[in-house]
Amino acid sequence: MVHRRGLVKTVRFSNPKYVGDPINAVRIFNEKEVDEIVVLDIDATVEKRDPDYDLVSKLAMECRMPLCYGGGVRSADQVQRIIGLGVEKVAIGALAVEQPHLISKASEKVGSQSIAVVLDVKRTGLRRRQEVVTHNGARRTGLDPVDFARRCAELGAGEVILNSVDRDGNMEGYDLDLVRRVREKVSVPITVMGGAGSLEHIRALVDEFQLIGAAAGSLFVFKGKYRAVLINYPDREARDSLGRSST
Repeated sequence: MVHRRGLVKTVRFSNPKYVGDPINAVRIFNEKEVDEIVVLDIDATVEKRDPDYDLVSKLAMECRMPLCYGGGVRSADQVQRIIGLGVEKVAIGALAVEQPHLISKASEKVGSQSIAVVLDVKRTGLRRRQEVVTHNGARRTGLDPVDFARRCAELGAGEVILNSVDRDGNMEGYDLDLVRRVREKVSVPITVMGGAGSLEHIRALVDEFQLIGAAAGSLFVFKGKYRAVLINYPDREARDSLGRSST
């Protein structure tokens, strides 16, 4: 995640901890042969500003792996502009909730394979039911994540990025029940975020769902019980042992 142009990691979307310069991080991940990188600007939507096109351009030029960028996207034209900078996929969250018809419009402009809808999911209310939230988890939508994921796919989203806010940064494992419920109703590719703390967590996800994207933040930027900042990534042999590549 990018916050004030720095790379940060949060816990349940709070207390962002600075972990480095995003361009430098990309260079390190290049050397480690990362399969794909997702960069989310967590300020842009909240501050109601446009995507940071200068940063996007620099990231795209530096990346030797597919790049997915999200943050501040409010129109299909912005999606097209970001793709034009060399980004493979654009992630949209609040836009998909507020103007779902723009999923179709953006897909028509750049192709559904380049549109990923981010579903930030959080337990809310007295009954602690899971719902889609936006604006870094601060704004409730009342939307059921399973129903909304299905609708986004029907509108032309090529991928669903399923992110558990409750598990963000806790490194205790993915919300497999949530993934299971969404997977039953959605046929497009799914990438799961929130909770990965070990390769065993990724293995558990891949073993159950096979064709699934496994994304991680804390796992790849922290080391040890004291969460010292150290960008790391499993080598090819370790990734192959999981049954498929991770994101």
